[in-house]
Amino acid sequence: MAQSQSSTETDWVSRFADDVIAESERRAPGKPVVVASGLSPSGPIHLGNLREVMTPHLVADEIRRRGYTVRHLISWDDYDRYRKVPNGVPGIDESWAEHIGKPLTSVPAPAGSAYPNWAEHFKAAMTAALDELGVEYDGISQTEQYTAGTYREQILHAMRHRADIDAVLDRYRTKKDPAAAGAKGGKKPQQQKKVDEAELEAEAGSGAASEDDGSGGSSGYFPYKPYCGNCEKDLTTVTSYDDDSTELNYTCTACGFAETVRLSEFNRGKLVWKVDWPMRWAYEGVIFEPSGVDHSSPGSSFVVGGQIVREIFDGVQPIGPMYAFVGISGMAKMSSSKGGVPTPADALKIMEAPLLRWLYARRKPNQSFKIAFDQEIQRLYDEWDSLARKVADGSVLSADAAAYARAIGTAAGELPSTPRPLPYRTLASVVDITAGHDEQTLRILSELDPENPLTSLDEARPRLDRAENWITSQVPAEARTIVRDEPDKELLGSLDEQGRESLRLLVEGLDSHWSLDGLTTLVYGVPKILAGLEPDAKPTPELKVAQRSFFALLYRLLVSRDTGPRLPTLLLAVGADRVRRLLGE
Repeated sequence: MAQSQSSTETDWVSRFADDVIAESERRAPGKPVVVASGLSPSGPIHLGNLREVMTPHLVADEIRRRGYTVRHLISWDDYDRYRKVPNGVPGIDESWAEHIGKPLTSVPAPAGSAYPNWAEHFKAAMTAALDELGVEYDGISQTEQYTAGTYREQILHAMRHRADIDAVLDRYRTKKDPAAAGAKGGKKPQQQKKVDEAELEAEAGSGAASEDDGSGGSSGYFPYKPYCGNCEKDLTTVTSYDDDSTELNYTCTACGFAETVRLSEFNRGKLVWKVDWPMRWAYEGVIFEPSGVDHSSPGSSFVVGGQIVREIFDGVQPIGPMYAFVGISGMAKMSSSKGGVPTPADALKIMEAPLLRWLYARRKPNQSFKIAFDQEIQRLYDEWDSLARKVADGSVLSADAAAYARAIGTAAGELPSTPRPLPYRTLASVVDITAGHDEQTLRILSELDPENPLTSLDEARPRLDRAENWITSQVPAEARTIVRDEPDKELLGSLDEQGRESLRLLVEGLDSHWSLDGLTTLVYGVPKILAGLEPDAKPTPELKVAQRSFFALLYRLLVSRDTGPRLPTLLLAVGADRVRRLLGE
């Protein structure tokens, strides 16, 4: 049943903050509140993965605003296996396939990278984006944790209780209906398991989500997987383990290498994902960690992890809202296992950090949304500027005000902003017409509001730079605006008396209407005058047709197309003298 809009109903951040504070005080009174995210640098970390960070960040920031100490942990799952060569990543080729199965930190970075390995290369862009977005966090490298022996006791504990873990996992394995599996093409359970994992890999927000649970070995169940001492790959099988001596034997199916190690001293391996994640919840005391829908289905990592953390590690599952996927203006759901998907760094080239924060803050985690890289970004900025005006005049709804406040700053202070936030669509149009020529751009922007002229382009930055990046990177060359050099004499000569009169009225009114608002009134007003109406007359269907015809005529005479940037902006950009010449006056 729909309810009226109110801060308690719509401000999801405050509601989660209430729950997290209460749970933290129940579990660990007086200690820092711990929230967590996990990111796998298996390839470009995209805007869908950013939700894994922004959801706990916004909650953590609200808790900080209330005076509590908070730790936002970001686990870099850089000790995950390298799964496949992603598409669309510059500097790599199929030769990287030889590294499949190694830890991400043991895979070479793409050619030309300044970073020492694959994981660091992809972490770097995300780290820079998080800094620009004002996200405060403690980064944890899982490579460092595992290779330093940090989780040694947890690993030995899991191996001692491997039968118990297997029993927990088996509750979910037995829920698979063999008849249903057969209906999917007669696949055997193990074959179907591989298909399910492949589907997860395509959907997962983190590459770790598709790891198996350690089952399937002929020597019994083991929740730990060594990386091979010879080829470094995880294509290994544990053949035996002794609890008393911690002696572990394994063989590598990739290179045939076999080794006996003592797990009490050995640091080159990791717990399988469905055991690793709940182990970390208990080890780090995580109170809040969201997960994508792929983690939240029956039998998935989050659900199974809730049983394992309680029964094996004597811990408590975090408050864990499911978050929906993020799309890009109609593109399919993003997957980090595929190259070519937009990243936070890509978004921050065309939009300011507060706007990107707002997109994540204004929607509840379980609501999907899209991030615009096309013309929709102009409407998005219009909506953002309208919200800012409502905040300024006090007419904003409380939930919208909360989302705005979370977007423009954090508990540590406000993020950098544009001193004169001129409309994004206007900036984009001006940059389009001037091809980024600073002197021309300043002339046009200073004439938008003659009573309060812009005196420096820095007043319009960084929004101006974002609009310029959008024009140059997202708008195809054939859609760019090119102003005519010479009048279209053929078109001018073909006009009837009404057409010539419309141009005369426009040219006569240029000087007295030379501002953005004034030219808007003028171009909409000329068809009204020709129809014998007052300048403030309400539009009729007939008048709208006449206005569209007049606009199309102006576009053809100015830029040789039927459409283009908004006419008032275009007229300002072209300049009064050139407009007169191109309109034949």
